[in-house]
Amino acid sequence: MAQDKRVVILGGHGKVAMLAAPKLVSAGWSVDSLIRNPDHRDDVAATGATPVVLDIENADVDQLAEAFDGADAVVFSAGAGGGNPARTRAVDLEAAVRSMEAAEQAGVTRYVMVSYVRAETDVDTLDKESSFYPYAEAKHHADSHLRGTALDWTILGPGSLTQQPATRRLQVVDAGGLIDGRRPDAAEVGASRENVAEAITHVLTAGAAVRRTVNFYDGETPLEEALA
Repeated sequence: MAQDKRVVILGGHGKVAMLAAPKLVSAGWSVDSLIRNPDHRDDVAATGATPVVLDIENADVDQLAEAFDGADAVVFSAGAGGGNPARTRAVDLEAAVRSMEAAEQAGVTRYVMVSYVRAETDVDTLDKESSFYPYAEAKHHADSHLRGTALDWTILGPGSLTQQPATRRLQVVDAGGLIDGRRPDAAEVGASRENVAEAITHVLTAGAAVRRTVNFYDGETPLEEALA
């Protein structure tokens, strides 16, 4: 158990982060959850995390490094939520890159990125006029930047996020989202947000999947084995 370790979650009021925080607390972590809206303090505090009001879209590297000071890990689970390409780039790419630079500046080596299943390949296959393209492009470049850092990174690439309860069982897939070379059916591409939260907790607590990208759907492989 990771007693007395501290993790900072960016996007602390997001659905995945709100599920991950109590799991991390139960696993022995002290959790700081960064939030933009002070009205969300009570929601975050109810998870066992400490709410920290900091707008990552506008925070510079020094401000982020100050928030990370003394932490053992950083989790990037923030997102602009789509709809505005400029804000998507500002949060999903530019703020993400600043958070990586801040982690290095603060001496935090462990970094977990919540991405999505086809972030490595969608930029090559999607129509650039697609409404999804700005998000795909931002996540692709953020993940690529992370791989080039000296951080002990893990990139988690879940499929289409659902509200299903955790099964702690995953189907690991390739960078294009294929299952053993086969394009999955629509019913196979879901990933429970709670399974993502379980994955975050496991890779941090067990020190698993360091410098690995793990793309996955919900499946039948025990989570510990899938993330070994």
